[in-house]
Amino acid sequence: MNNRSIKQICRTAIALSLLLLVPFAAGAYDIPGITGTSPNPVFDLTTGTGTVVTGEGNTVLMWLFGVAGGAVQYTGPTLIVNQNDNVTINLTNNLPVPVSIVIPGINVTATAVAPGTALPGILTKEVPADNGATTVAYTFTASQPGTYLYHSGTNPPLQVEMGLLGALIVRPTGFGAPPNRTAYGDAASAYDHENLFLLTDIDIRVHDAVKNGNLTNIDFADYHDVYWFINGRTLPDTLSATNAPWLPNQPYNAVAALNPGQTILYRMLGAGRDPHPFHTHGNHHLNIARHGQFMGAPGATLAWNAFTTAVYPGDSFDALMTWTGQGIGWDVMGHADDVDNAPLGFSTGGAPGPEDFDNNGNGVYDLCINQTAEVFEDPADHCLPLPVILPSLQDLTFGMFYGGSPFLGAFGALPPGEGGFNANAGYFFMQHSHSEKELTNFDIFPGGMATFLIVEPPSAPVQ
Repeated sequence: MNNRSIKQICRTAIALSLLLLVPFAAGAYDIPGITGTSPNPVFDLTTGTGTVVTGEGNTVLMWLFGVAGGAVQYTGPTLIVNQNDNVTINLTNNLPVPVSIVIPGINVTATAVAPGTALPGILTKEVPADNGATTVAYTFTASQPGTYLYHSGTNPPLQVEMGLLGALIVRPTGFGAPPNRTAYGDAASAYDHENLFLLTDIDIRVHDAVKNGNLTNIDFADYHDVYWFINGRTLPDTLSATNAPWLPNQPYNAVAALNPGQTILYRMLGAGRDPHPFHTHGNHHLNIARHGQFMGAPGATLAWNAFTTAVYPGDSFDALMTWTGQGIGWDVMGHADDVDNAPLGFSTGGAPGPEDFDNNGNGVYDLCINQTAEVFEDPADHCLPLPVILPSLQDLTFGMFYGGSPFLGAFGALPPGEGGFNANAGYFFMQHSHSEKELTNFDIFPGGMATFLIVEPPSAPVQ
């Protein structure tokens, strides 16, 4: 095993251990970002150079957006606004080349703010390379809810590759607590949690050329990406805490979590040069919107289920995913197997009722006879026993996420030194690119465009 592989494994272990420290309670929004003040939010952004750390320990020079007065970041700050807001993005520039902002799908007006003078770019007015002396205001009305990409409209083959991009989220009118927590103001777009998956890729040769001062002789027809990112991080750093200190220019992680029966909204954006077939384990996802166009209206739905959605450059998808264990063929809560997952009524302090039975005489009462499934269960699987006899411990190979039991929320015996990465006995499902090359960091496996969905038991609420 070479040193890079050893370093990758060590980083994976560190990132996964820190994952246990990530609180899955959300504030006003699940997706971290900046919101401004509605109905006239103003975002003051700047540009600068920064360094991206990759999963196997390499560092890459980047050109990045950031909040004025703060650190620049990859990906750029996620801007969160409300439908019909009049939005202003003030951009200054500290790079050696002119820059700008465009938002595909949204009509943006650019105006120079005195005393500077904007440059007449091909796609929009540009901010000159004058060490922050000029500010250009990019204004628009957020008339259509959805998930959008913003990026530099100046020499995009170079500047988007170098990292000048970010996400814009437009929330619908009336957005609020459930049942008004929707992506498009329609009940068919309602969700409990949301995650942004901003997918990018880089060819390190371009970044090395820029580092060496070569901005003109780069052959963009000969593109060969070697790193693949979700929200500006590669695996294992996609699993690390938000604002991890060793990733000063990469503040956003990509961990998704829910309880059984809850729904996640996945906001998937393709911002690289290659298509990325994004694959969700555990359940299919329902694509309800593309390019900010809602497709799930009742009676006229064009939404479709998929296990893999091909996210092409410039694509924007909004998809819903719910996990209940439906069709798994056994009771994931272990009601028929006397694991210590007390029924909801009994667990709140009440005495066992006529529907509660101690099947094995061990003092553990399970909810099976004369009772319907708990609200998050698949009724067809309620009380079905595990259909196999588990092999003895000495015949098993243990994954780091296995808690010793096949049941959600239940722990079991593990050999010394095994487990420990699953704080609540949840289920871990990969969410990743289905292009195998994209699961490496510069040919080192595992890495790249991958993260996890964690199904936490009801005893560990994901708020």
